[in-house]
Amino acid sequence: MSFLLVHGAGMAASCWDRLLPLLTGPTVAVDLPGRGKRSDRDIRGVTLDDCAAAIVEDAADLTDIVMVAHSFAGVSVPRVLPELADRIQHVVFLSAVVPPHGTRVLDQIDPAVQAAVRQSIVAGVYHQDRAAAIAMLCNDMSPEQTEWTADQIIDDSAALLEETVDLSGLSADLPRTYIRLTKDACYSPDLQSRSADLVGGSTRFLESGHMPMVSIPNDLAALLDQVRK
Repeated sequence: MSFLLVHGAGMAASCWDRLLPLLTGPTVAVDLPGRGKRSDRDIRGVTLDDCAAAIVEDAADLTDIVMVAHSFAGVSVPRVLPELADRIQHVVFLSAVVPPHGTRVLDQIDPAVQAAVRQSIVAGVYHQDRAAAIAMLCNDMSPEQTEWTADQIIDDSAALLEETVDLSGLSADLPRTYIRLTKDACYSPDLQSRSADLVGGSTRFLESGHMPMVSIPNDLAALLDQVRK
């Protein structure tokens, strides 16, 4: 049994650091291109295909994989499911952004959040204002958790928000669960519900804001252990 964790927009593999010690079995947290171990890549040129290639590369030594797609990873993870299907045991979509096939992520998010995102794009780079990011991501956190999370935020590729989503990989016959976060101030309950419908499979709930791997890592680890059985 192993875990493959894929972060969302404006983050790197480090966002999982508080969850990693709580998971059993081999665990890999992916750094998508333009950050962490892949920071040599110019973030402005990163595409969803590049993200998919990074996920496949980091999965090379894993078997019996529980893949966890957080937030924006909902649009990159479906691209790798057919290729990794024979090694995946379960796919978990954690408050994952899963817009309809053929649309753009930017068109599908909450209008208030969309306005903030558009204002954060400069010269092809999505740069999150610290205060705005805290309001969206940290509404259920302690002061220490909030500061730690805010320190993880990085610039990201604006092009990823504009790229057409390909959900054809969801046709892979794999067990899947969508985890809805009841206190999420970033991805609304309605949008989570729509994404869960597109993903299919089962739905679970956690009383958490958008970053349960930080705010309630023990609860998230316990739920992931339940899901994989």
